[in-house]
Amino acid sequence: MSSQVKKKPILEEVRDVLRRKHYSIHTERSYIDWIRRFIVFHKMKNREELFAASEQKIEDYLTYLAIEKHVAPSTQNQAMNALFFLYKRVLKQELTQEINGVRAARKVKIPVVLTREEVATILSLMEGVPRLVAQLLYGAGLRITEAVRLRVQDLDFGYRQITVRSGKGGKDRVTTFPKAIEPLAQGSPDPGQGHA
Repeated sequence: MSSQVKKKPILEEVRDVLRRKHYSIHTERSYIDWIRRFIVFHKMKNREELFAASEQKIEDYLTYLAIEKHVAPSTQNQAMNALFFLYKRVLKQELTQEINGVRAARKVKIPVVLTREEVATILSLMEGVPRLVAQLLYGAGLRITEAVRLRVQDLDFGYRQITVRSGKGGKDRVTTFPKAIEPLAQGSPDPGQGHA
């Protein structure tokens, strides 16, 4: 009988360690995919190749993701976490040298905002409860679910304010009541009827 125990394929071993440590199935799939891509990128044929110049291999791969693949910073971080898990938790190898891969550039997303004229045009084509809901979204800054769950008692005409119940994060909040929608709101049925 051979004294050497045959090791499992590296990705199977990664999966076993992830499951022993109770990582989520989503993290498991993600880490295994990143490690597989890392191995393919460096054209590694066996486990021993993982140990040579480890820090440089990680750095090269993270730089490739930033420069060639234009990944988001969060995506690059996920890949880095997967590789650190591979080396520290599975291969039990400390990464002692600095890893200075090129960091992925943060993309600035510019929101698309309608002009006043565009909003006026859209609202002029609507009527009744749908128009009231759209005006609440625009004039009071409500989210769609907040607007459709409103009840008559949430509207305070005297103080011109709206109480939003169980909004984002399950919290209540008070927001302004646009004067322009008062006539429409007072003449409309409760938009949240049936949503007690």
